[in-house]
Amino acid sequence: MNPNRLTQVVIAPVISEKSTLVGEKQNQYVFRVMQDATKAEVKAAIESLFKVTVDAVNVVNIAGKQKRFGRSMGRRRNIRKAYVSLAAGQEINFAETK
Repeated sequence: MNPNRLTQVVIAPVISEKSTLVGEKQNQYVFRVMQDATKAEVKAAIESLFKVTVDAVNVVNIAGKQKRFGRSMGRRRNIRKAYVSLAAGQEINFAETK
């Protein structure tokens, strides 16, 4: 895999109530990823960026909603999220990473 591509696969971590709950109970972290990213690319990117061992990656596609902006209709963008399960005893600290 291309190292330049791996740095662009992960867009941002998702910080929400649901992602925090999943992180505490199942040792999973949630990230927004590129629309065309594969599970193997997400796994390689997380392992290289955060120096952790990834057990599994689950990917979810969320369709953007249609919204009205005044008289015209608009559409929110589609989102692809990756739920990343880490090996036992490993964690990602977002405050320390660059």
